[in-house]
Amino acid sequence: MNIIVCIKQVPETTEVRINPETNTLMREGVKSIINPFDMYAIEEAIRLKERFGGKVSVLTMGPPQADSALREAVSMGADEGFLVCDRAFAGSDTWATSYTLAGAIKKLGQFDLIICGKQASDGDTAQVGPGISTHLNIPQVTYVKKIEEATDKLMKVERMLEEGFEIIETPLPALLTVVKEINEPRIPSLRGLMRAKSAKITTFTQKELQLDSQQIGLCGSPTQVVKIFTPLPRVGGQILTGEIPDIAKQLVDLIKDEVN
Repeated sequence: MNIIVCIKQVPETTEVRINPETNTLMREGVKSIINPFDMYAIEEAIRLKERFGGKVSVLTMGPPQADSALREAVSMGADEGFLVCDRAFAGSDTWATSYTLAGAIKKLGQFDLIICGKQASDGDTAQVGPGISTHLNIPQVTYVKKIEEATDKLMKVERMLEEGFEIIETPLPALLTVVKEINEPRIPSLRGLMRAKSAKITTFTQKELQLDSQQIGLCGSPTQVVKIFTPLPRVGGQILTGEIPDIAKQLVDLIKDEVN
């Protein structure tokens, strides 16, 4: 089973700084890590390889330093790493990012499964995984908490819901986004760490991928950050007490007063 895992390198802090001119993250001086949800995607891919054979390829889009995230994935047990890196991709929103990653996946060739973390900790949109499946025109299952069965052509998974789960069967190739309930990521072995140091990381630029220049970077991003600000703290407020019917009546009266 040939599996591709899409990961992202994110700041290891919630106190990110924003460039006031470009409204993009300032990563200088901030330690970066693999997006926590992507660690579960890497682990699940390695477990599937251990069960069914094949290989695990890890793909990320980012600056040159994202090379370290790929090496960490290799130290865990992934077979190879691919970095999509070019100034032409800078400023991509989730749509342009998913388009670019889909182009890189096409460059890699045949695959059976793509696994992503459910969302990135620095954006929280949960849009890139589904976007990749859209560009590749393959089925997607989001919020997967368990892989029940897998064959060459089908996969049965449990998809997490707010109050339970549902069983979904999907044909392969397909894309899954996984939640943290699916496994516990392993700690790299010494042998894995040594292998990661010498691993060859392949870089794809716009020249190799030959993507539509109107669909990448800022130019290809239909959404852009216009303004970033911290909301003012709420003041006042009122706590309603009593039985539910009484609270409902009080709330209706308050709304009427505000409208009038």
